[in-house]
Amino acid sequence: MWISKTYLDGLPFRFAAPPPGVAVDSRVLRTADLRDVRALYWTPEGQRPKAAVVAMHPRVDFTQHYAFPTLLQRGWGCLGALSRNLGDDTDTVHEDLVLDVAACVRFLREEAGVERVVLLGNSGGGSLMGYYQSLAEQPPTSRPERTPGGRRAFLQAAPLPAADGLVLLAAHRGQGHVLLRSIDPSVTDEADPLSLDPALDLYDPRNGFRPSPEWSRYEPAFLERFAEGQRARVERIDAIARDALAARKAGRGTRAGHLARILVVYRTTANPATVDRTVDPSNRDYGTLVSEQPEVQNYERLGFARVVTPEAWLSTWSGLSSRADLRQTLPGVSVPVLVVHAGADREVFPEADLGAIVAGLASDDRTVVTVDDGRHYFEPDGCPARAQALGTVADWLGARWTP
Repeated sequence: MWISKTYLDGLPFRFAAPPPGVAVDSRVLRTADLRDVRALYWTPEGQRPKAAVVAMHPRVDFTQHYAFPTLLQRGWGCLGALSRNLGDDTDTVHEDLVLDVAACVRFLREEAGVERVVLLGNSGGGSLMGYYQSLAEQPPTSRPERTPGGRRAFLQAAPLPAADGLVLLAAHRGQGHVLLRSIDPSVTDEADPLSLDPALDLYDPRNGFRPSPEWSRYEPAFLERFAEGQRARVERIDAIARDALAARKAGRGTRAGHLARILVVYRTTANPATVDRTVDPSNRDYGTLVSEQPEVQNYERLGFARVVTPEAWLSTWSGLSSRADLRQTLPGVSVPVLVVHAGADREVFPEADLGAIVAGLASDDRTVVTVDDGRHYFEPDGCPARAQALGTVADWLGARWTP
């Protein structure tokens, strides 16, 4: 079986059970563009917290986030919300997801009586929350009028109340940059999933590949060509996406104007760092977030951005077009920021992600902590790495706000 036991044993981003003495309120929140967002609001039983965190991921269910039990025991309210794209990022447009986050912040401030709201951005939730906060701190007229694909965005008209703090927990730079480092540049024809340029095949032993448990080793010249090929392939798919959108626009008034095209992007699991630990060195194990056999995962359905609309590709998955990039958004965030990096993460890396995040920090109140043995979700439940990470978050929050 090529799926990691971390996922076969359960979903590591959910808590095992809610702590005793808590209450939960199920809510349906309305966004500025009239979409419904479902959420669970957890609070210490019999209390009405004055401070709360909100957690959301572009497609993962964070309604029972593993950080909540620790924060609830400290008196914090915890709002876990589903985005409009739960479990399916086919049409995930970050300019729309920002409105989902806004609905959560408005609920906490206007209905739940919360005075201090902190955004909890875990994994892909980090770049989403960073994008939201950077937009919320801008004048409405400075926000983008359109998505990267050219569709009208509601960011200038929608209320985007700013949060009071931002926690980035095992967050990568952005989904576009994750894919830019993971897309397979050996694909020569987007219409042929088996097309192959052997000179750019990460999983060819002649290029340095070794299957687990032996680490691969690639020459610098190969890695340079590989990265150039990855960028070229993203540029190619960007052009395909823009051509598809242009064709629809040109076909207005005809059937072509109603055709919603879908891109199928094959082989998106080919990051050299997942099989060669000398690339962006860290304390990680061999493999990706979900598999110890990335050479198999690369051809399976489970992978990033496999089926997407042109809009979703440009807004979320293109490392050249997406705006949900912490290196770009953090310079516009002035509130306190905590960064907790997982040192044994198999998807988030010290230089490519943490280095870019730290370089973007502009807040005067910023804290960066690395949990050496922490995996992506600081799993398993009850391990020392999770206790250290969540203790760090709770202490940092408690030093600034009283729940």
